[in-house]
Amino acid sequence: MWRNVVVRRLISYSQSNRSQHSSTELGFLVNRKCHGVRSSSSASASDSATGAAADPFSLIRHYGRCYWELSKARLSMLVVATSGTGFALGSGSTIDLAGLCWTCTGTMMVAASANSLNQLFEISNDAKMKRTMRRPLPSGRISVRHAVTWASSVGVAGTALLAWKANMLTAGLAASNLILYAFVYTPLKQIHPVNTWVGAIVGAIPPLLGWTAAVGHVSLNGMILPAALYFWQIPHFMALAYLCRNDYAAGGYRMISLADASGQRTALVALRNCLYLVPLGYLAYDWGVTSGWFCLESSLITLAISAAAFSFYRDRTTQKARKMFHASLLYLPVFMSGLLFHRLTDNQQSLPEEDSEKIVELSSSSETVPVESEDMNRKKKLSYYSSLGRQVRAPVAYASVAPFPFLPAPSYAE
Repeated sequence: MWRNVVVRRLISYSQSNRSQHSSTELGFLVNRKCHGVRSSSSASASDSATGAAADPFSLIRHYGRCYWELSKARLSMLVVATSGTGFALGSGSTIDLAGLCWTCTGTMMVAASANSLNQLFEISNDAKMKRTMRRPLPSGRISVRHAVTWASSVGVAGTALLAWKANMLTAGLAASNLILYAFVYTPLKQIHPVNTWVGAIVGAIPPLLGWTAAVGHVSLNGMILPAALYFWQIPHFMALAYLCRNDYAAGGYRMISLADASGQRTALVALRNCLYLVPLGYLAYDWGVTSGWFCLESSLITLAISAAAFSFYRDRTTQKARKMFHASLLYLPVFMSGLLFHRLTDNQQSLPEEDSEKIVELSSSSETVPVESEDMNRKKKLSYYSSLGRQVRAPVAYASVAPFPFLPAPSYAE
């Protein structure tokens, strides 16, 4: 008897002047959670009605799943990883773990907001595509009003957290990236293929955001990882666009692969941007970010992804495109791990003047002096790039391990 009363109340609510998605959200929960129905004195809001339709644990599980999918949590965690890597690279000999955690938390919140807004603007498009039609909004598992509240609140909170715990430059970069992704890149996907390059800019900003959180300003040697992210995303997206070109066409997205029936142009763009990655290892070494070993390792992995892109260019098949896509997935974590493993601390980048003078004085042959002088010039250049991109931070004295498995443990100042 009590179940019929509550169900009739929910049905009458679903026929009120609510949006279609709110009604679908109610129907979804009534059908799935009818065994946990409880009476409720108020049915004026969607969430209060759903609270009557399910027990608290079911609601937490339902909305937790919806928030996870709206935020594209795995993609957001990749953004956090790039931001954390940028922070570690800019930290010099010591890593402020508290600052790193705050930066990663704020970045995660802003990324979740941007991804949620992206899905809000693409409800009708997602409903037409097989791989997206089961997302929370097109499937009706959550209302539009609820998703808007979630996206706006987490975005504002994340930006405020970065402004409070990092600096205003970092918060400004995060807010700008959110606007660029949600309000420029998202609508541009249905207008022009240039959206891929705009999306690459969006993906390149998080490591710069982490760098500025560590040093407080943008510098030349802080652009290595953002440049790698920018050029890496092009072959990654080209492979995906080729593999999902039919799905993108059904969704109404303007990708370069849709006007490229043979796939030749798509593959050429991917190959060209893979080659752009080649000099980044040398620049990281020359600008004093890493040791010379990273120059070699970066060249090897870049040639590997370039070989996969060249194979796709010669034989434009789904199998070759999938191999290039997998190669791009492997490239990024290896590149970032190499940056962190071979990064130079402040002490390694600068040679004390006293030691430099001793080397020159102890040189006995005329052939040795020019070599040592050349080495001194390189040390001075590394010190110059270091002064551009790093500032002294307080020593970390309250943690012994890094928050990510691939981050080196911080060194402690005496």
